[in-house]
Amino acid sequence: MAAWDIQPQGVQGQLKVVGTHAEDLGKALNTLLTDMKDAAQAAGTAVPGSQATVAPYGPVVPQKTPSVFAQKATGPVAAALSEYATRRQTYFKSMADRCQAAVLGASKATNEYVEGDLEAARNAQKAAQAVRVDALKDFGGKKK
Repeated sequence: MAAWDIQPQGVQGQLKVVGTHAEDLGKALNTLLTDMKDAAQAAGTAVPGSQATVAPYGPVVPQKTPSVFAQKATGPVAAALSEYATRRQTYFKSMADRCQAAVLGASKATNEYVEGDLEAARNAQKAAQAVRVDALKDFGGKKK
């Protein structure tokens, strides 16, 4: 029979460390997607006249023009970034799912281990209570 020596407190400590790293990964992925969206919007378009023009002379009254960032991202760079994000989305989700499954699996396995120890202790106590001491007095003792 295999002997196990799992320290539940140690497992809990490691799960906290892994959980912190998993949160960091989630934040990094969210930042990546946000930055890619911003880059796509800032890249501009391939449509002539889509860039802001500067007045060739004299003071000009500023006009209300929509910001490039407020417009929907179009153009070759935006399309490429969008395609990249779309294709990588399943990988990003897979990373998050695997982290979650590993943490939950380790936690569940440790809890089952602890429950097994407690059940073994309960069974040992029941067995000890069921022994009749008076029936054992002649067992293995000296005969008179």
